[in-house]
Amino acid sequence: MPNETGSRPRSSHSGGDRGSRPEGGRPRRWGPPRRKVCRFCVDRVVDIDYKNASSLRNFVTERGKMISGRSTGNCAKHQRMLTRAIKRARNLALLPFAVV
Repeated sequence: MPNETGSRPRSSHSGGDRGSRPEGGRPRRWGPPRRKVCRFCVDRVVDIDYKNASSLRNFVTERGKMISGRSTGNCAKHQRMLTRAIKRARNLALLPFAVV
Protein backbone atom coordinates (compact mmCIF):
# COMPACT_ATOMS: atom_id res chain seq x y z
CA MET A 1 0.00 0.00 0.00
CA PRO A 2 1.57 3.37 -1.01
CA ASN A 3 2.10 6.16 1.48
CA GLU A 4 -0.91 8.49 1.17
CA THR A 5 0.47 11.57 2.93
CA GLY A 6 3.72 11.99 1.02
CA SER A 7 6.43 10.35 -1.00
CA ARG A 8 8.79 9.66 1.91
CA PRO A 9 8.17 6.74 4.26
CA ARG A 10 7.67 7.62 7.91
CA SER A 11 10.30 6.70 10.43
CA SER A 12 9.50 4.61 13.47
CA HIS A 13 10.29 7.40 15.94
CA SER A 14 9.22 11.00 16.02
CA GLY A 15 11.40 13.95 16.91
CA GLY A 16 15.08 14.64 16.38
CA ASP A 17 18.06 12.54 17.31
CA ARG A 18 19.02 13.20 20.93
CA GLY A 19 22.15 11.09 20.99
CA SER A 20 24.40 14.13 21.42
CA ARG A 21 22.63 15.39 24.54
CA PRO A 22 23.77 14.52 28.05
CA GLU A 23 21.64 12.31 30.29
CA GLY A 24 19.80 15.28 31.78
CA GLY A 25 18.05 15.91 28.48
CA ARG A 26 19.08 19.56 28.20
CA PRO A 27 21.44 20.53 25.38
CA ARG A 28 24.92 21.67 26.35
CA ARG A 29 25.62 25.36 26.23
CA TRP A 30 28.44 26.68 24.09
CA GLY A 31 31.86 26.84 25.69
CA PRO A 32 33.90 24.77 28.07
CA PRO A 33 31.97 22.36 30.28
CA ARG A 34 33.53 23.65 33.49
CA ARG A 35 35.80 26.41 34.73
CA LYS A 36 39.49 25.99 33.95
CA VAL A 37 41.89 25.76 36.87
CA CYS A 38 45.19 27.62 37.01
CA ARG A 39 47.88 25.00 36.47
CA PHE A 40 50.41 27.08 38.41
CA CYS A 41 48.13 27.18 41.46
CA VAL A 42 47.62 23.41 41.27
CA ASP A 43 51.39 22.82 41.17
CA ARG A 44 51.96 25.53 43.82
CA VAL A 45 54.47 27.38 41.65
CA VAL A 46 56.14 30.30 43.44
CA ASP A 47 58.08 31.73 40.49
CA ILE A 48 57.75 31.26 36.74
CA ASP A 49 61.22 30.89 35.24
CA TYR A 50 61.80 32.97 32.11
CA LYS A 51 64.72 30.70 31.11
CA ASN A 52 62.41 27.70 30.69
CA ALA A 53 61.36 28.55 27.14
CA SER A 54 59.85 25.14 26.45
CA SER A 55 57.18 25.60 29.13
CA LEU A 56 56.56 29.22 28.11
CA ARG A 57 55.80 28.10 24.54
CA ASN A 58 52.55 26.56 25.81
CA PHE A 59 51.27 30.08 26.50
CA VAL A 60 52.34 31.66 23.20
CA THR A 61 50.72 31.09 19.80
CA GLU A 62 52.74 29.96 16.80
CA ARG A 63 52.64 33.59 15.62
CA GLY A 64 54.31 34.70 18.86
CA LYS A 65 51.30 36.28 20.58
CA MET A 66 50.59 35.64 24.25
CA ILE A 67 47.46 33.61 24.97
CA SER A 68 45.06 35.29 27.37
CA GLY A 69 44.51 34.05 30.90
CA ARG A 70 40.87 33.49 30.09
CA SER A 71 41.82 31.01 27.37
CA THR A 72 44.51 29.22 29.38
CA GLY A 73 42.69 29.28 32.71
CA ASN A 74 45.45 31.09 34.59
CA CYS A 75 44.59 33.21 37.60
CA ALA A 76 45.42 36.94 37.48
CA LYS A 77 48.50 36.62 39.70
CA HIS A 78 50.11 33.88 37.63
CA GLN A 79 49.08 35.52 34.35
CA ARG A 80 51.01 38.64 35.38
CA MET A 81 54.03 36.51 36.30
CA LEU A 82 53.74 34.63 33.02
CA THR A 83 53.54 37.87 31.03
CA ARG A 84 56.66 39.16 32.74
CA ALA A 85 58.52 35.90 32.05
CA ILE A 86 57.51 35.85 28.37
CA LYS A 87 58.64 39.44 27.88
CA ARG A 88 62.00 38.70 29.53
CA ALA A 89 62.45 35.59 27.38
CA ARG A 90 61.70 37.63 24.26
CA ASN A 91 64.34 40.21 25.19
CA LEU A 92 66.91 37.42 25.61
CA ALA A 93 65.86 35.90 22.25
CA LEU A 94 64.60 32.71 23.90
CA LEU A 95 61.13 33.34 22.43
CA PRO A 96 60.26 35.17 19.21
CA PHE A 97 58.57 38.58 19.26
CA ALA A 98 56.59 37.70 16.15
CA VAL A 99 56.63 35.13 13.37
CA VAL A 100 55.74 36.42 9.95
